[in-house]
Amino acid sequence: MVEPVAELNEPLSLQTPQILENTIFQLVLPRKTALKISKKDIRSTLKASTIDGTLATVFDSATGGVLLTNFLLQLGASSVEIGILSAIPMVVNFLQPLGAYIADRTTSRHWYNLAIFGVSRLLWLVLVVAIIWGRHYTNSHELRQWTLATVLAASVLGAFASANWFSWMTAVVPHRLRGRYFGFRNSATSSISLLGVPLMGWCVSTWGADRISGYGMVLFVGVLAGIISLGYQFLMVDVNPQAYRTDANTDRLTEKTEKQLTDFVPSVLKDSNFLMFILYFSVWTFAVNLSAPFFNIYLLKDLSLDVSLVTIYSSLSSAANLLLLMFWGKLADRWGNRPLLIAVGLVVAVTPLLWLGTGNYPFAVWVWLPLLHLLGGTSLGAIGLFTNNIQMEIAPIDQPSTYFAIAAAVSGVAGALGTTAGGFLAELPGMNLGVVFALSAAVRLVGLLPLILVREPRSLSLREILPTFLLFKFNRG
Repeated sequence: MVEPVAELNEPLSLQTPQILENTIFQLVLPRKTALKISKKDIRSTLKASTIDGTLATVFDSATGGVLLTNFLLQLGASSVEIGILSAIPMVVNFLQPLGAYIADRTTSRHWYNLAIFGVSRLLWLVLVVAIIWGRHYTNSHELRQWTLATVLAASVLGAFASANWFSWMTAVVPHRLRGRYFGFRNSATSSISLLGVPLMGWCVSTWGADRISGYGMVLFVGVLAGIISLGYQFLMVDVNPQAYRTDANTDRLTEKTEKQLTDFVPSVLKDSNFLMFILYFSVWTFAVNLSAPFFNIYLLKDLSLDVSLVTIYSSLSSAANLLLLMFWGKLADRWGNRPLLIAVGLVVAVTPLLWLGTGNYPFAVWVWLPLLHLLGGTSLGAIGLFTNNIQMEIAPIDQPSTYFAIAAAVSGVAGALGTTAGGFLAELPGMNLGVVFALSAAVRLVGLLPLILVREPRSLSLREILPTFLLFKFNRG
């Protein structure tokens, strides 16, 4: 798809990245169609994208994670319902290939993104009304149904735009800045989670006897932030997907794109490298989601911890993510994403085992559980960064949206199966969340095996990285 990222020596900042100072970037598009973007436009795009991401994090925090889980538990939801709730955003990812097909036939990444995500986020206002003003006319069961319906509708719409956003970022972020920039951007969003999630949890916890209405007010603020975040996308460089299809032989390309849906599946089946990545991604996603949605249930329900304390744990994860994402981005630029995925993946694989034996006693509550969240924030944040980057590296430049959509669709179904299976297993007689955690760890280790066979351009092997790392540590010592 693109050339591997080069090693950079200057940090990326929101104001004036040094590497942009006297440069005009030519993004790597098909021959004769290179898109030229000035340093000023690149700078404004990166800054706007970062602000967009931070505000969108407020929206995501209010509409998911521990706050939404606690809200449903307050309404009497079971582990199966929490599993279904977590599965919905993933299972609808099978719509992403269709969304990518539609997006690639528009003339603006920006306007397509704005239309889909704008409606998707506004839908949550219906739930706000149902929570704050409709409480007297609905019972807990009906409110749970409203919540699941809102999540389903918003997730379906979001699935139609996710691949478009990914392709937009691929086009406007220069490939040799990706590791640094996305590390920086993710650090910025993590800083918002670090402060915002505990504050939201505190608001819900201290609202009074009616914590459900407290969540409704937090949800309203989150939706407002999500709408404002879309406004900053007007400051980003727009991309016309049709520019990728311009060539001397336009008629031939037009005829080819008309058959893209029928021709694409055979081309994917011939791409053994991409298929091996899909195998890793799907098994890994299944394994992670077998346990991930239930850690908060374990804390809130099994250990009976207050939501404000659980949101503090969540902020610790965000803090660890914030502190180390720039470091992970630099390593990805230097060594590649695949070896780091393997190394960090081993840590993530055994993490669920470290939850076994925890409980509601002082050492676990104030030492062990915070350490586990710090470890999770450090490692899972790195996995997300490396996975996004490696997809950009191995997908072909002429069909990035479709490749991203296929990966998201397959992994989404796998993740949905994981959360649903975890919820049902936890409810079986004689089963508990500890068994689910142990099973998740075993499947995670198995899921790493296909990654060994994935090829990433210019990526170093673990055998090559280890001497370099040891020499670096020796020189520092």
